[in-house]
Amino acid sequence: MELTKSEMEIMDVLWESKVPMSRADLLARSEEKTWKDSSVHILLNGLLQKGAIQEAGLVKRIKTYGRVFAPTMTREEYFANTIFCHRHKPEIIGLFAALLKREEITAADLQAIEELLHQTNV
Repeated sequence: MELTKSEMEIMDVLWESKVPMSRADLLARSEEKTWKDSSVHILLNGLLQKGAIQEAGLVKRIKTYGRVFAPTMTREEYFANTIFCHRHKPEIIGLFAALLKREEITAADLQAIEELLHQTNV
């Protein structure tokens, strides 16, 4: 599943929120959006069809009820899935080697990765 730039902007808000959000909540918290407010319904339906979000209940707004939405996966799971859904999949060892060379990787990150490897009995 690949998401458009506008869909990613909505997903970023949902991932940061940690709680399900209504359409109105999304509009209120989407500060750097490239889409129009009137497009949010179309974007949410697209994300539902792609399986990126799910309905997580209803909330009462004044006199009516509205749906709330939650992501079906974490940001990290999305990017991991994206890497392997391409036709030209990377070699796993080469991918990890490239990631570990990034200057953003800290000693604490390396320690956590090592612990994760030991926990998975790899």
